[in-house]
Amino acid sequence: MDVTHFLSLLGGLALFLYGMQMMSTGLEAAAGNRMKQILEKLTANRFLGVAVGAGITAVIQSSSATTVMVVGFVNSGMMTLRQAVWIIMGANIGTTITGQLIALDVGAMAPLFAFVGVAMVVFLKKAVFHHYGQIIAGLGILFLGMEMMSSSMLPLRESEAFIGLMTRFSNPLLGILAGALFTAIIQSSSASVGILQALAGSGLIGLSSAVYVLFGQNIGTCITAVLASIGTSRNAKRTTIIHLLFNIIGTILFTTICMLFPLTDLVESITPSNPAAQIANMHTLFNITTTVLLLPLGNQLAAIATRILPERPYEDDQTQKLLYIKPQEALPDSKMGNSAIAINDLRQELSRMADMVQRNVDESFLAVLDGNADRLPGVEKTEDYVDYINREVTKYISRVITYENNPHDSALISAYLKISGDLERIGDHAINICQYTQILESRQLSFSDGARQEITQMHQISLKALSLVKNIDSVSLDALTQVSALEQRIDDMTLDFRQHQLDRLQNGTCSGETCILYSEMLTDFERIGDHILNICRTLSSACQL
Repeated sequence: MDVTHFLSLLGGLALFLYGMQMMSTGLEAAAGNRMKQILEKLTANRFLGVAVGAGITAVIQSSSATTVMVVGFVNSGMMTLRQAVWIIMGANIGTTITGQLIALDVGAMAPLFAFVGVAMVVFLKKAVFHHYGQIIAGLGILFLGMEMMSSSMLPLRESEAFIGLMTRFSNPLLGILAGALFTAIIQSSSASVGILQALAGSGLIGLSSAVYVLFGQNIGTCITAVLASIGTSRNAKRTTIIHLLFNIIGTILFTTICMLFPLTDLVESITPSNPAAQIANMHTLFNITTTVLLLPLGNQLAAIATRILPERPYEDDQTQKLLYIKPQEALPDSKMGNSAIAINDLRQELSRMADMVQRNVDESFLAVLDGNADRLPGVEKTEDYVDYINREVTKYISRVITYENNPHDSALISAYLKISGDLERIGDHAINICQYTQILESRQLSFSDGARQEITQMHQISLKALSLVKNIDSVSLDALTQVSALEQRIDDMTLDFRQHQLDRLQNGTCSGETCILYSEMLTDFERIGDHILNICRTLSSACQL
């Protein structure tokens, strides 16, 4: 094999991978939102789960993308571990469609497919035609790449060294390792199966050796989900273990069958003159049979994954960490389902943040009423936590928003960014209130009975208003009306209380220092009301889109 043939092989591989990516992107863009909605509404029915997993993977041409999406759903709490089992099984069936497409003898039509697809992308203006053009062009480019790889490999039939290497794959262990390693490197079982079909089509490897490489390729495809699970919850990591267990069990089963029974001869007899179809059929048989056998054992697979990766020991709740999103999370290449995951994760993280803020507002007013600074260290620690969540949420949203094309989801994610900022500002005002206790304590000052009664009213109405916006999921028009009324009441109370304090200053029931502190506290009180109203309006507007 000379340099020209080697370069042709690399060029064919590049075209194959690019065509596959192009087709996958077009399919995902054309049907991604509908597929995402199906997954979001998924029930616990195992047969439905398998069907959905197979259908989505057949559409987007990537079991890795489906599995990564499922890992994200499990991590966010949108899907249980047992629901994930059925999706993963279905994804393994759906991924076989690529090999079946490659097995079709449409190489002569490949240039036409590429031309028609590119023409649709270049000359048609509507986005939907661009998506379909990508699908058609990608299919054409994929087959052109296959033809180039097959042609470049023909001289290898005369290479004793290469033939000797291929014959070694008849050893099950070596074949499985080679298939797993190669697929792990390129992170696509569909692509690695396609390359194996090209080798077979060139007569360089027979089905008896190719089957073991094929089984290893199914194991190697798990690497993408494993990488995607880094930094996720325990359940998300267990999802990748289930995916790995499925393929390992299938590999052990089919390797044993192929060694003891003439299964390869049977598959060859179906399409004796088409090696690519033989590999595609074995791939399909592998995944369907494994799914049928393991379908009744899905709950057991989930239990095994839980035993392999048990729960961590209890961690201190005050350790600064995000429970639902990863810091500066790197989203997977597949955009399907990302918005649903992001929205759910942000909702839960902001609900935690709202609880912390409400707790700090409560503690701060109580500290002022107590007249000492004993509560201040705890309030400051929680405020640092709130600031940390706000920073990480902002980083996360800045990444997510670049992937989102759905107007409704984009608006909701943008709303969450505003809400995070408002919650952080409420926390700032709460810490201001609590810090007044240091001045009161150091200078041995105290508020009058009248001021203390008014502070108690501030405390109660602030908590009441916060309780109406704690449900980050949605805010009803009734809640908006209530918060608007409460915010107006806060404004009125602020004006009245300022006047009351001036009256107390005039009649000598309070000092000038306490008057200044009280005035600053009223400003913080009013600002808390403003930010609560902002949150309510933002949520209400986003939910109505």
